[in-house]
Amino acid sequence: MAVKVEELLTADINQPARYLGNELGAAHKPWDAASVRWVLTYPEVYEVGASNLGHIILYNILNAGPRQLCDRAYLPAPDLAAKLRSTKTPLFAVESRRSLTEFDILGFSLSYELGATNILEMLDLAGIPLTWQERATHRQNGQMPLIFAGGQTATSNPEPYADFFDFIALGDGEELLPEIGLILAEGKTNNLSREALLLDLAQIPGVYVPQFYDMAADGSVHPNRPQVPERILRRVATPIPAYSIGLVPYVQTVHDRLTVEIRRGCTRGCRFCQPGMLTRPARDVEPQQVVEAIEQGMQATGQSEFSLLSLSCSDYLALPAVGMEIKNRLKDKNISLSLPSQRVDRFDDNIADILGGTRQGGLTFAPEAGTQRMRDIVNKGLTNEELLRGVKTAVDRGWDKIKLYFMIGLPGETDFDVLGIAETVRWLHRECRVDGRRGLNFNLTISNFTPKPHTPFQWHSVSTAEFSRKQKLLKEEFRGMRGVKVNYTDVRISAMEDFVGRGDRRLAAVVRRAWELGAGMDAWWESLDRAYKAWTQAIDESDLTWKYRQVETGEWNLFEKEEEKEEEKEEGRRKKEDFPNSPHLPLSPSSTLPLSPSPTLPLSLDRALPWDHLDTGIDKNWLKIDLQKALEAATVPDCSFEGCSRCGVCGTDFGHNVVVDSLPIPEFAGEFVPNTERKQRLRVWFGKVGDMALVGHLDLIRLFDRVVRRADLPISFTGGFHPNPRISLANALPLGVTSTGEIADFELTEPIDIDSFREKLAAKLPENIPIYKVEPIDLKAPSASQLLEAAEYVIAVAVGGSLTENCELELENSAPVSVAPDANWEAWVKTIVETEAFWRVHTTKSGKTQDVNLRDRLHKLELVEDSKPESIASASGNKSEGRAVLRFTGSCRSDGNLLKPEHIVFMLEQVSQQEIQLLQVQRSQLILGYG
Repeated sequence: MAVKVEELLTADINQPARYLGNELGAAHKPWDAASVRWVLTYPEVYEVGASNLGHIILYNILNAGPRQLCDRAYLPAPDLAAKLRSTKTPLFAVESRRSLTEFDILGFSLSYELGATNILEMLDLAGIPLTWQERATHRQNGQMPLIFAGGQTATSNPEPYADFFDFIALGDGEELLPEIGLILAEGKTNNLSREALLLDLAQIPGVYVPQFYDMAADGSVHPNRPQVPERILRRVATPIPAYSIGLVPYVQTVHDRLTVEIRRGCTRGCRFCQPGMLTRPARDVEPQQVVEAIEQGMQATGQSEFSLLSLSCSDYLALPAVGMEIKNRLKDKNISLSLPSQRVDRFDDNIADILGGTRQGGLTFAPEAGTQRMRDIVNKGLTNEELLRGVKTAVDRGWDKIKLYFMIGLPGETDFDVLGIAETVRWLHRECRVDGRRGLNFNLTISNFTPKPHTPFQWHSVSTAEFSRKQKLLKEEFRGMRGVKVNYTDVRISAMEDFVGRGDRRLAAVVRRAWELGAGMDAWWESLDRAYKAWTQAIDESDLTWKYRQVETGEWNLFEKEEEKEEEKEEGRRKKEDFPNSPHLPLSPSSTLPLSPSPTLPLSLDRALPWDHLDTGIDKNWLKIDLQKALEAATVPDCSFEGCSRCGVCGTDFGHNVVVDSLPIPEFAGEFVPNTERKQRLRVWFGKVGDMALVGHLDLIRLFDRVVRRADLPISFTGGFHPNPRISLANALPLGVTSTGEIADFELTEPIDIDSFREKLAAKLPENIPIYKVEPIDLKAPSASQLLEAAEYVIAVAVGGSLTENCELELENSAPVSVAPDANWEAWVKTIVETEAFWRVHTTKSGKTQDVNLRDRLHKLELVEDSKPESIASASGNKSEGRAVLRFTGSCRSDGNLLKPEHIVFMLEQVSQQEIQLLQVQRSQLILGYG
């Protein structure tokens, strides 16, 4: 049964369009035709989840399968979550609007360590027991959906969350999830029990069923029955760019662009980097597939920006050729390309060419460490000369803002290395100064290193006390440095991530208790204080306090100090090597100086780890060998381009590196030049009805931009650095208000037949934005917003009282109300019309107050009796003296002279001396003053 979402999404819910499920690209497959019904449940707010590439790809793949239906759900914001609980409404999937308990299987993305509390929140809102043990004994066991998780954290170490999931999907899901769907369909046909179905699923490579495994005293995990494998294989799939083309949300998302993957996996071998270890081997996408996906995707979605995605885009050798080919093909579309963090050593003129243009975005590089020794320890493969060359190239090509990522707390790090971050920035500032130009600005993000499973540093211990001390060192060093903005990761987040990330099954109780105490959305700064308090209390209540104290103080370090005289020699040598022309570093005599690597590894490396039963392809002995090389500050080359590093991945189970060679770069066809010609202006009257009333004004402007692109209409652009299409809406319609009288002006670069324009535009607009009329307007005529004089509204109102008629008030986007039987609407309306003044204090945007006579802004007011619009009348058709439908016309000018529906309510309350409730608003027309 569908949830009545419209009754939930009232005026007090922020960004209600998040929950509509009516985006371009939404599947809406028929419920009864599906044999298996999925929900991909993303445990973050919609703006994050709907723009996640993995979420989009898997959604498209599942819906492409016969008799498979895939819907979506997201973590509701606190306002909707509170309303779901207060109304006892279960969490729903956004397309079908059905409760999550009606589906066969729910798949959560677990992409970071603290995301599990959000998952528990979603399960609780859905009315689903939190653990597999509770679900197995629940009276509705047969009707409860299977709950599973995938994603980087789930693949890395699912043990702290094992109690919450029926199974874990390890690795890439493109092939794995359809295989799971086939087993589910067969299991439903054969009416298998929950346990029998899970046993069948456990036979699929990549499926880990925690209840079929037990934890030993040392934290290691072993099968408790012979039918399941001792180690579970991580799945590897080939990227398919075509599946990246999909959802186009109405609200602005975190990554509001088309994203296409060009390379999956990274073999650089950075020793701190878990994705680089868990995504091997590297697999390049064929350039032609990338180009076609972008070209088709931009036309299908109407997006104005696209991104090429990889852990290291610069390692895709065909990037300059592919980027230039796409840029040439789309050069007349005012489209920009963005890239995620790049290898600064590969940034050159060829890559700068594809990034430049009328909308030059920012650049992000990740040196990670401030000294050459530290970059060698982490195997970054970056020299000072390469860093300087990349930044200089960016400056020469016009960039004056660059973002840099660094880490502190890395194994073997000293105060010299920490202060080297500031010295690196100071050095880059000095070396990249250009006379006559504004100075280079750096935006730094300094993260706290937290060791991750399946990396050479997985045995390392960090100290949050040291994080705090090193942050203080850097804050002092950066004080007064111009052109630098520094952001630090909160130490408390790092402590919680490290505590959970390398834990075992004992942590499930801590995770659950933290959620019960209020933890959730833990990585959001506004939630951090509450989350940290909840986690701290949950840990204190457990018997794992000792483990958390090790995170606070550090348990042991693989690096030991040398004698002081050796340190002094090392200091002088490094200053020369790291910063050849640098002045003396500001180190006090008591500063901690560089540490010397220990020649041998401790015996504790042989202890069992909670994730040893997961076969990611990386040989544990190789991790030990690589850690020994880190102790020696020895680097290992990238095996995609040089010799094999013997990590253990390449072979039958995981495949081999697939590297596409560099290609000839096409000749540059020129930057986009906005066509500012204005040959025709068309005025469009349109409506905003149904659920589109919950799409905000700015989102509506973006929607028209995308619609014009998809319809391939010859729109004129403004000039300047950021050309925008010449589309002008006459007036912003308040959120939640329907309308049948909106106006927009479109200016075109060439004349077009009006019927053809209307047909093309209507074909790409949502059905709840109907077009009523299109007229040509003189190019020199004022815009609709300049001509706007008044607006006509139809409103439904009620008087608060004792008589309840909630059963008769099924108004769209309205809340149930109580109405009084003694309302005299006709007399009240007459009194308002005959009264000369209704004074109200108005506060301007600047904070100034002024007295306004609302009656001056009211042109007409009447009580609607027998002519109630269908969309605003009650479903019963009965009249009530306690409520009424009114029509009014009032000022609606761009200078702020407005009469709002709330003002009519104010006047009604003045004459009636009763509380008046505004039930629904519909704007029926905008009135232009042509005279």
